[in-house]
Amino acid sequence: MPHDHHHHHDHGHHHAHDHAHGHGHNHAHADHLHSHLTPEDEAADLQVLTAQFIDGFVNARDKAAYLRLAGVPLERPGKAGRGALKLVDVELKTEWQVGTASPSFGSRELSYLPFPGEMIRERTNMALVYVSVEEKDLLDIRDFLSSRMAGA
Repeated sequence: MPHDHHHHHDHGHHHAHDHAHGHGHNHAHADHLHSHLTPEDEAADLQVLTAQFIDGFVNARDKAAYLRLAGVPLERPGKAGRGALKLVDVELKTEWQVGTASPSFGSRELSYLPFPGEMIRERTNMALVYVSVEEKDLLDIRDFLSSRMAGA
């Protein structure tokens, strides 16, 4: 009986050894983290990417080339396959989050937390505006970038 227990212990030790095996593991571990980020980490990553993308666009001398390099499509299919939508505008919108509101446990009321002044941060968001004769569609840059991240 102790032998069985000992064998089980060895197996656990063996598993830990496999898990930490080799110098190449760091690279595999980073890949693993990249594909299994928590939603909070993904959101933080996306926020950084979005801010960088917007800064790059604003500061780019050739904005069309910047969009082309980033893989932003100049045309997108319309709803129900009705013709292509053309990219006509890039819209920037600045927001300041001044608090949070979230559902309270066991209540219909929101739990509201206003931020003190030093916690209020400016956020700029970007939307790609596509139009056709029949429709107008805004593609949030965060949706575009997260689809690019997912494909990476």
